[in-house]
Amino acid sequence: MDSTISLSSSSLLLPSPRRRLGSKSQASISLRNLRRPSLKSRTFLVPSLSRQNRPIRSQSSNHQPQDDGFVLEDVPHLTDFLSNLPSYPNPLQQSQAYAVVKKTFVSPADAVAQKVVVQDDSPRGVHFRRAGPREKVYFKSEEVRACIVTCGGLCPGINTVIREIVCGLSYMYGVEDILGIEGGYRGFYSKNTLKLTPKVVNDIHKRGGTFLRTSRGGHDTNKIVDNIQDRGINQVYIIGGDGTQKGAALIYEEVEKRGLQVAVAGVPKTIDNDITVIDKSFGFDTAVEEAQRAINAAHVEVESVENGIGIVKLMGRYSGFIALHATLASRDVDCCLIPESPFYLEGQGGLFEFIEQRLKENGHIVIVVAEGAGQEYVAQQIHAAGEKDASGNKLLLDVGIWLTQKIKDHFTKGQQMAVNMKYIDPTYMIRAIPSNASDNIYCTLLAHSAVHGAMAGYSGFTVGPVNSRHAYIPISRVTETQNTVNLTDRMWARLLASTNQPSFLERNELQSRVDLINSNLENTST
Repeated sequence: MDSTISLSSSSLLLPSPRRRLGSKSQASISLRNLRRPSLKSRTFLVPSLSRQNRPIRSQSSNHQPQDDGFVLEDVPHLTDFLSNLPSYPNPLQQSQAYAVVKKTFVSPADAVAQKVVVQDDSPRGVHFRRAGPREKVYFKSEEVRACIVTCGGLCPGINTVIREIVCGLSYMYGVEDILGIEGGYRGFYSKNTLKLTPKVVNDIHKRGGTFLRTSRGGHDTNKIVDNIQDRGINQVYIIGGDGTQKGAALIYEEVEKRGLQVAVAGVPKTIDNDITVIDKSFGFDTAVEEAQRAINAAHVEVESVENGIGIVKLMGRYSGFIALHATLASRDVDCCLIPESPFYLEGQGGLFEFIEQRLKENGHIVIVVAEGAGQEYVAQQIHAAGEKDASGNKLLLDVGIWLTQKIKDHFTKGQQMAVNMKYIDPTYMIRAIPSNASDNIYCTLLAHSAVHGAMAGYSGFTVGPVNSRHAYIPISRVTETQNTVNLTDRMWARLLASTNQPSFLERNELQSRVDLINSNLENTST
């Protein structure tokens, strides 16, 4: 089943959809209102039809459509609070490039399913509005003044997103007034802006880092919106992670409160791949690919000496996706430690026992550890104060150095065994490189989706692929929790089968551990 479906009112015999207001009350709206959703309710229940004979449309014996649980989690539109806002024909109608496209514009009824694996009796579930160009836009190209800001940590691909937002606005919509906000959120009120043109950003995708520079913290909603208003900015593109997207939501709410015609579009960024709903975050493929270099180096080092023990620390504050995927891709890793799965050092089934076993079998071992793994053990040893950075993230203790020392002490002092320790931390090397070919293409799609959405009048949204189809997602959905490795999923089982490492957990402990992680993430996000 294709993850993108169309709910055309001309082809489906649907009763009036119901709008979910909170969790209890409901009210009727006309089907055409799906084009411009009400701001106060962004989630819709569309009673569709059972799928007895045809994949999309069928009728029951009494010819009455049945509610099959279609839910559209919609995003705000400028017309929700600016009801008289005029619309204009999309300039893409005159585009030579898009003249070859069979269907240039996305239907207002197109939706992307969050889940594509369903049973024949299960509800159709949650859907998001499909991303892409609309037939009507709510900005005149010559009146657009757009700005782009990057916040938080570095990640491969940021410069590609910046470049493609600028080029997309310029080449597709004829926008000439584009500003770059330097130094993160505080740049709105404490820095000068850069004039961005396709020529200025032409080759920045070949560089790592961010062309606009970045910072953590510095979010002051009123100051930022005051600056947006004073400068006459009417499109804001915000590139950043969880905290940055929360800030984008606050900016949108203040814009709405003031009744400004300003579209706020978010592009989610995290190298850890811990953003929920979307398939993956940009820069993740590049990070996994670059991590191979460190793993390969560690393997060469330990294979060349007697009793070689290589430890490679990779990124992953709360989520171990980089460590997991890098381990699976390498096949040279003997053990992978991630934040989601606890481990213990001593005793039967512990890490020390496993290392000793591998040294006897192979003469060497390679361990990959995510930076957020084993933090509770390190904290007990160091008695850390639990400090936080400017973004509110808990400062992590260096598990790589701690683990290296613990292993060395155990074998040299306790076991009287000479070992050769090799510790590699490529964290900042990985963060600072430019994105690879796959991520460059992905960043282009993200940037263009954001541009199309803003020009179409959508606001307070973020973009990303859901089951390989790009969609507009409410910011609250990508910030309410974090994406983590599921220890009861087949992917983690594949890793355990690849490395033959102990799971460090009994079967009956797995679910309780997963529940604990989810509870901690919910507390972190509040």
